[in-house]
Amino acid sequence: MAFLRSVFNPILKPNKYQTWEDRAVFNPGATLFGGKFYLLYRAIGEYSKYISTVGLAISEDGIHFERFLQPVLVPEESYEKFGIEDLRINCIEGKFYLTHTILSRPATQGGTPHQVGLIETLDFKNFLRRGPITPKYFCSRNAVLFSEKIKGKYVLLHRPLYLTQDRYNNQEYPLAPGIWISYSNDLLHWSEHSLLMEPKENWEEEKIGAGPPPIKTNKGWLLIYHGMDKKHTYKAGAAILDLENPQKVLYRTKEPILSPEMPYEKEGDVPNVVFPTGLVEKEGILYLYYGAADKTVCLATASLEEFLNSLV
Repeated sequence: MAFLRSVFNPILKPNKYQTWEDRAVFNPGATLFGGKFYLLYRAIGEYSKYISTVGLAISEDGIHFERFLQPVLVPEESYEKFGIEDLRINCIEGKFYLTHTILSRPATQGGTPHQVGLIETLDFKNFLRRGPITPKYFCSRNAVLFSEKIKGKYVLLHRPLYLTQDRYNNQEYPLAPGIWISYSNDLLHWSEHSLLMEPKENWEEEKIGAGPPPIKTNKGWLLIYHGMDKKHTYKAGAAILDLENPQKVLYRTKEPILSPEMPYEKEGDVPNVVFPTGLVEKEGILYLYYGAADKTVCLATASLEEFLNSLV
């Protein structure tokens, strides 16, 4: 069963009345907090430097959102001066951990080598920066955390470009960037890095990366991810990981669950992009939030039970 797009898409568009988000809003992290849907979305207010800030939007129904007039996160530290990008919201034991991409160079120059940054919050009002949690020689991005410890350790999924292409440039590991898994005792220092998933199908053959944080289900950890083909078209796929051993992939879609089809997904700052970054489950319904063409925020929904059954 594929996800169904909301008839209200795009649910968030650039706001011409706010200069910090009047060019593009996309790639939102999503969660439930106090019974409401919270989105932390990436915002662009100019194209010359293309520095991202983070806006906050809140909703009762997950569809109609009210936005704050000012960004809740802006680059302040030296390591994030080129922007806070593609933030994911990870909830662990009542605390929210925000994983995001840090750029070493301006986005207009490629941004690499990327790092993963970590920010903590309890209320989405006060934010504590913990700094980079992956080294530059990994060139990591698209990082998400599991919602609980597994065998006593925190678990991270990310895409370390240089680990794939340089450190393991041999027959054992693929050259196309894939999803790796790592473990930690403190969320700051990570080890036991190993390849979890590599590109397999034509629609994802250039690279894949984690989308929203995995959701725990009775079938396993549900992971939505993105893949890019040779034409630079981004689509979404899904996999189920073993609950006790997330390094074991139980099921994985051969065909994408969401592809650029609508005008707002085909036309934008980067055309032909469906980029999932937020996933919320409420009353048996999955709310999948994604960036469309690096321009707007969109929503697609599915029955959790029917979607899991279709994967299995």
